[in-house]
Amino acid sequence: MNVKSNLIDAIKLPFRKEKELYRSFYSIMGFYPRDIRPYKEAIQHISASTNDGSAYLHNNERLEFLGDAILGAVVGSIVFQRYTRSREGFLTNTRSKVVKRETLGQVAQQLGLHKLILSHTHGNGHNSYLAGNAFEALVGAIYLDRGYDYCTRFIETRVLGKLINLDKIAYKETNFKSMLLEFCQKNHLVLNFVLVEEERDKKGAPFFRSKVMVDGNEMGQGKGYSKKESQQNASKNALHNLKNGKGPYSHLVKTKGRSNKRTEKNEPDTHHTTTPETQGA
Repeated sequence: MNVKSNLIDAIKLPFRKEKELYRSFYSIMGFYPRDIRPYKEAIQHISASTNDGSAYLHNNERLEFLGDAILGAVVGSIVFQRYTRSREGFLTNTRSKVVKRETLGQVAQQLGLHKLILSHTHGNGHNSYLAGNAFEALVGAIYLDRGYDYCTRFIETRVLGKLINLDKIAYKETNFKSMLLEFCQKNHLVLNFVLVEEERDKKGAPFFRSKVMVDGNEMGQGKGYSKKESQQNASKNALHNLKNGKGPYSHLVKTKGRSNKRTEKNEPDTHHTTTPETQGA
């Protein structure tokens, strides 16, 4: 970051309102906000929405949308430049592992961002969900306040440089949705995800349940605090059932000319798989 710029912002700090909030964001980002307003909105969960007298409710949902797009572009660029000989599928999976809700929630907590979140929900089960959303909103706030270059520097120096081992996460096979997609492609099976229900838990957090349909047969279900998370958990259960030939699963594999003995052999290499995982939930 520009040392001179930070020095000037530090000199201005005693004359600003909400000095502690400025300091808190500085400890997280490594630079001071210029305009505190988007940062305040970034930590405002929908359950703590405020109204300024107009029809607009102030919360972090819009910034979350913007931050998700910026984060995907920044991480995609970093991954593209880092792994110069890797195929598109590997790059896609690596990016999705970095920007997935669980990872972002952990990063937000390590940075201390979760301590700043304004929320009227207090359930333990979705803390990572709230923190991950707030992190995306923070990236959106940085973009509005400082621009794309500062977003890139923040991700490179404060996140990938300290909290996430990019090489380790890139080669860790945890994308069950991608694995299931390749399994179905290799075995000529039609894969679909169906949202079974969308509701809210006792604390008001959104909750989803999805099921996996392969050739019109239900293969597994999963739950989560986002559609992506529920689909990942459903995919994990479906893969387990496919590999163990439970119920109609063995029949499905055999009718496509595959035996259960070959299932493990056909297990996909997620480093080279194109998956819809990074699309919006």
